Amino acid sequence: MADLTTRLLGLTLAHPIMPAAGPPVRDGDALLACAAGGASALVTKTISTAAAAVPAPNMADFKTYFLNTELWSELTPEQWLEVEYRKAQEAGLPMIVSLGYTTEEIAALAPKVKPFADVIELSTHYISDDPKPMQDAIRAAKAGADVPVLVKMSPFRDAQIAALAAQAAGADGLVAINSFGPTLGIDIEHGGKLWMGGKGYGWMSGPAIKPIALRVIYDVARAVDIPIIGVGGISTGADVVEFLMAGAAAVQVCTAAITKGPDIFGKIARQLDRWLDQHGYESVDAIQGLALRQPVPAMVEPPTLRVDRCTGCGLCVTSCVYGALYLEEKEIHIHEERCEKCGLCISRCPVDALHPPM
Repeated sequence: MADLTTRLLGLTLAHPIMPAAGPPVRDGDALLACAAGGASALVTKTISTAAAAVPAPNMADFKTYFLNTELWSELTPEQWLEVEYRKAQEAGLPMIVSLGYTTEEIAALAPKVKPFADVIELSTHYISDDPKPMQDAIRAAKAGADVPVLVKMSPFRDAQIAALAAQAAGADGLVAINSFGPTLGIDIEHGGKLWMGGKGYGWMSGPAIKPIALRVIYDVARAVDIPIIGVGGISTGADVVEFLMAGAAAVQVCTAAITKGPDIFGKIARQLDRWLDQHGYESVDAIQGLALRQPVPAMVEPPTLRVDRCTGCGLCVTSCVYGALYLEEKEIHIHEERCEKCGLCISRCPVDALHPPM
């Protein structure tokens, strides 16, 4: 059994998996359900100085991606301060309190949530080229509550610039990434109506944004020396492995907790444990940042074929647009002169019969 213990901002967590701010943590009861489902820490739904008027409909699941027009909490800050945070504390887990959005709003809220917050997470939405509003919000939170402050990052093109600005303003850590958008979904079975209420646009989360999140974390981890919590499309233990290897110290889960329920946290932790055991790693620390230390690959030879492993499924042959791969008596073979070293066949093979060249 691997050691999943995760140390983050002075906290010691049983494992690196927690909820993200959103519908699965909409109130105290939901937070307790996440704790019962195996989360190692709790992250509360973002509050602002007034309750949100959330449009309806506001969520739709398309399996490979998820759309939402969710806003911050539809509960008042007073409701959270008087009832929901206290109820969540019954779980006995570290609590990250999410606040938004402007400097003035965060300055008003930070002192009030201080009794409940082990850490404050700031949601500042899509940060523009000017980092000053984000930096001012960080300073307001630091001044209002003597606890570590995280900043949630949107899927920037220049993530390193924003991350360095957050670090310079005193952020103790980062959360990456927020949902991607705006995006649009159309219901073709009902006259082409839009799936989302409000303005009709939605924000995308779920498996489709995982590569974006990994890229942001990989970029940011090479630029800053503060911890990063990864979020975006995580639903399995293998996903967590990718995020940790990219440089994350812990992860948050939202969409999978909506579609699969709060037991997903413990399930992912068990999958992570098994993966580490099967691959000979003794702890989560052993894989953290591994991808940052790998050279960028350069494929100059055709893939290595493990004919003994080939089942003859033909997936690689079907997708080889160069006609380099072929089956003979249900065994894989290659016309090396046709191979363009694109590498697609390696990712397509379900039985690990094609390897990068040695």
